[in-house]
Amino acid sequence: MFVIDAHLDLSMNAMEWNRNLRLPVNEIRAREQGLTDKPDRAKGVVALPELRKGNIGLVVATQIARFVAPDNPLPGWFSPEQAWAQTQGQLAWYQAMEEAGEMVAITDLASLERHLALWNNSKKSNEQKPVGYILSLEGADSIVDTYYLQWAYEYGLRAVGPAHYGPGRYAQGTDATGKMTPRGHELLKEMERLNIILGATHLCDDSFWDAMDHFNGHVWASHNNCRALVDHNRQFSDEQIKELVARNAVIGGALDAWMMVPGWQRGVSDPKAMNCSLEVMVDHLDHICQIAGNALHIGIGSDLGGAFGKAQCPYDLETIADLQTVPALLEKRGYSAADIENVMHGNWLRFLRNAWK
Repeated sequence: MFVIDAHLDLSMNAMEWNRNLRLPVNEIRAREQGLTDKPDRAKGVVALPELRKGNIGLVVATQIARFVAPDNPLPGWFSPEQAWAQTQGQLAWYQAMEEAGEMVAITDLASLERHLALWNNSKKSNEQKPVGYILSLEGADSIVDTYYLQWAYEYGLRAVGPAHYGPGRYAQGTDATGKMTPRGHELLKEMERLNIILGATHLCDDSFWDAMDHFNGHVWASHNNCRALVDHNRQFSDEQIKELVARNAVIGGALDAWMMVPGWQRGVSDPKAMNCSLEVMVDHLDHICQIAGNALHIGIGSDLGGAFGKAQCPYDLETIADLQTVPALLEKRGYSAADIENVMHGNWLRFLRNAWK
């Protein structure tokens, strides 16, 4: 089945992890044997060949670079201009992948439909097909000023999450509190003018509700799970889920183990021992469906390129290609064939067609 994954930090993996994502996962792991500078060395699960193997032909791919004020202990860049430059390096990697025929930018309805026609062409093998990507910015700190957003739109940016972790220049993110800043309200207005999708993921509760009050455009949550199942501010409360459903949003189920099962300890817990399987993601998706009363607001947003590997993802996932096992899990839960297609790709496609019509 054709799969859309709505959140992969591909350029971060390539640039900051120094991974050649044109190689198969096993070759990337082999090259990283003995390295300890990153927590998931030799355990990564994402590469372009595995995306093709898993029939994952379209992804939402990120740029990400955090600005950190002097009192912010999180890792990041010491000026917005440095953060902007980092995102431009990440953009250059995507453009190089396009030049190599590995990827293709999807920026409007015409390019989306062309890409779908290519991937639905059974006469060509997946190895001959570029992976489509929709460019998203995770955390808006690198937008030096709101007029930079026009430049970003022109090079292909189509979705923005105003915050990531901690306090931000435009909004407050995971583990922080407080509403969006006045500059953040200006950002939302410019996003609305440009028809840039608002990514609600990572907004703290105060900033989430503030954004809902001030933004009238299209909203999605590319990679979020449910607070009712794992109690953390990174997750959505049932009230937030209801608001997103009312906004015709789609919420992508994430596969970072600490977001899936309660009590996870980073660097200590084991996926098998914690019973963290792909079935647990279905638990989160099903919870959203019970709130919505249908299966029209869920999808996949794996986050499997997000600085964790096999040690912190479902034990029954060796690489991202194993997303192909999810339809059987949904069928076992009683989801119809139409529902399953919607989860794997249809809901994201309906959202994009509506946003870009």
